[in-house]
Amino acid sequence: MSLETDLLLDRRRLKRRLVFWRVFAVATLVIAALVGLKGAGLAPEGAHIARVTIKGVISEDRKVTEAIDALADDDHVKAVIVSIDSPGGSVSGGETLHNALLRIVARKPVVVTMGGLAASAGYMIAVPANRIFARDSTLTGSIGVLLETGEISGLLGKVGVSAEVVRSGLLKDEPSLVRPLSPAGRDVLQGIVNDMYDQFVGMVAEGRHMDPEKVRSLADGRAYTGRQALALGLVDAIGGEREAKEWLTSAKSVPAGLPVEDLQNGGLASRALSGTLGMMVEGVWKMLISQSLSLDAPQAVWHRSGN
Repeated sequence: MSLETDLLLDRRRLKRRLVFWRVFAVATLVIAALVGLKGAGLAPEGAHIARVTIKGVISEDRKVTEAIDALADDDHVKAVIVSIDSPGGSVSGGETLHNALLRIVARKPVVVTMGGLAASAGYMIAVPANRIFARDSTLTGSIGVLLETGEISGLLGKVGVSAEVVRSGLLKDEPSLVRPLSPAGRDVLQGIVNDMYDQFVGMVAEGRHMDPEKVRSLADGRAYTGRQALALGLVDAIGGEREAKEWLTSAKSVPAGLPVEDLQNGGLASRALSGTLGMMVEGVWKMLISQSLSLDAPQAVWHRSGN
């Protein structure tokens, strides 16, 4: 066996030992930190406040709904903060999230913090909460239902195109892109919109403990600023997450200082540990252990040319 081969084998054995001792050092550090925090009375032993972030257009998402449902049964979750920044979305998507949060409210405290927008379905989601916080400039409310459709028969006529439709009933193709909405079709669609609107009003009346007729007087589709919504009883207070945590402590006896964890965390360490400690350990883990050659591969195609 050549000297060069012996050197390669020795180097491999040295690398294996080095990885082992790195893993051992990280594990020892984590155990010592956890024992130290527990002894000092600072570790919540997994207890935390869950943060559910809802941003953008709302649609129905089974995985998100299941993840929210799981919070109700998680004994480590002492309260839930729902952060909303959304212009709204589908009625079914809003209803699904509304009902999921309603199930959590039956088990533990839920507070909502509104960003720049929490309107329409974004407001529908908020109303089951024990308390709603908005910014002064938040646009919220917009209680109502909208159904839009297009119709291009005039354009088709100008270019000499006609459409033939074979249907099982007079209302089967209502609304249609290729012919105007009929009076009967309009009545049917208006009935659907009205029924969805009644459901929305009922959710707000129940969640905000308001008379349905009072809600209807506010529910003409307009949006309100956070300050206007506060005066109308659509939100409870002006503030953000800091105020929400203070309220959870004072009104719901949630221990102060509990870490706030996002519903969907990424790395192993962040899921196994809570708060800053978990992020610290994950960073150490990546620095000491992760030496993969594939680190840059997914991003390489996005790099700018050096010319």
